[in-house]
Amino acid sequence: MTPNIAMPPSEGSRRPQDSDSDGPVISDVLPKNRGINIFASLTRDFEPIDSRFNDATKNVTVLAPRNSVIQGLPRKPWENPDDYAQFGEAKAYEGQEGQDRAKSNLKRFVEAHIVPRSPWNEGNEVETLGGDKLSWAKDGDKIFVRPPLPVNIWP
Repeated sequence: MTPNIAMPPSEGSRRPQDSDSDGPVISDVLPKNRGINIFASLTRDFEPIDSRFNDATKNVTVLAPRNSVIQGLPRKPWENPDDYAQFGEAKAYEGQEGQDRAKSNLKRFVEAHIVPRSPWNEGNEVETLGGDKLSWAKDGDKIFVRPPLPVNIWP
C-alpha cells in the first residue's frame, strides 16, 4: 500500500541552526497547506511538539497524513480498540479520565508522524518521536516509507 503522505523537501523549509535568517519554520508552513490542515491542527494540541515546530534550531521531517487519509481512517486518531474493550464503547472517552486517554492516544498518533531529523537521507533508519523506526526509499517519482506508517497505530 502506498502511503499518502506529504513529505517536505529535505532542505529549505527550515533555516540552518547557525543562520541569522528570518525564514519560515515548520509552524509557519504546515498549517498553510490545505491538504494537511487536519494534521497541522492536531500538532498544536501538544506544547512540546508546537515548541519544536517553532524552534529554528530543531530540524524535523513531518510525515503529515493528508486530510483524506485521516478522514478515511477506520476510527478517529484518538480511539484505541483496547480502550473500548476495557471501558466499553459508551464510557471509553467519557469524563476526565476518558479525555486523558483520548489525548494520550492522539499524542501517540502525532508523534508517530514526526522524525526529529532533517535532512533525512534515503535509506537511513530514524526513530520518530513516537519511537517507531522508519526509513524511506524512492521508486521513480514515488516515495515509500518503510515500514509503512500504520493506518492504525495500535498493535
